[in-house]
Amino acid sequence: MVKVAFYPGCVAKGSCPELYTSSIKVCEKLGIELAELEDVGCTGAGVLSSEISDPINARTLAKAEQMGVPLMTICSTCTGVIALANVRLQDPEYRDKINREFLAEDGLEYKGTTEVKHLLWVLVEDVGLDVLTAASTQPLEGVKISPFYGCYLRRPDEAIKDGNRKSYIEKVTQAIGGTNVDISGKGKCCGFPSLTINEENALAMTAKHTSEARDKGADAMVVPCPLCHLELDGQQSRAEAQEKQDIDMPILHLSQLVGMALGFTPSEMEVQRHFVSTKNVEEKVKSLAVTAS
Repeated sequence: MVKVAFYPGCVAKGSCPELYTSSIKVCEKLGIELAELEDVGCTGAGVLSSEISDPINARTLAKAEQMGVPLMTICSTCTGVIALANVRLQDPEYRDKINREFLAEDGLEYKGTTEVKHLLWVLVEDVGLDVLTAASTQPLEGVKISPFYGCYLRRPDEAIKDGNRKSYIEKVTQAIGGTNVDISGKGKCCGFPSLTINEENALAMTAKHTSEARDKGADAMVVPCPLCHLELDGQQSRAEAQEKQDIDMPILHLSQLVGMALGFTPSEMEVQRHFVSTKNVEEKVKSLAVTAS
């Protein structure tokens, strides 16, 4: 049994509730015990300055530290921002300042020992790929998946810590029987951060990533970040209109992809909530279920 302090983040409890519910089901199936953190704030999502966000994230880290378990997120943006805050908080003087000025009034103190992990890392490092394969009662054979990491899950090195983590989506896809379809922009920005500043450029990025996956034969793209999902799925129709092309590329959350391999139906993974139709992926998964039975 793997136990973690679960930090779902804002978007999984708001605009992408299917990410939250599918993650809960997958973790329960795989024996990942979730102690969900309450009374914690937004990480700042890379928008707030470190002066503002570090005290907030130190508070979250301190709560996980009290439990003596790693802090797990289901959002790569949350992972990246908290992990970078954690790097800065390894400085004893800076950590002492944060503790004294911000955490003490709540009776909290952060000692700098919390490990920050994304669900993806927990699947590979704590659950194990062999266990994931064994638990896949409905391996996704013939389903072609294009991995999309986005900005935070492959950089910077001081936050990622292990270079092997830069290929974990591909390892998970293979473990559950799927086929990887590589695209050139898998580690680049989806466009979401610049949507309100430079909409044309943001939509062009969305179109580039999704159309490349389509052209290379992917059935779907998989993202470990709900902000990437909001962009690649939610803004795809606008990207199509701007670039004057049909793309029609389904975007799956990591937990949804894994969940279907574990035997959950597409509807149990709530893929019906997506903007871009997942019909083709659903039909493939249903045909696999019939074959398996």
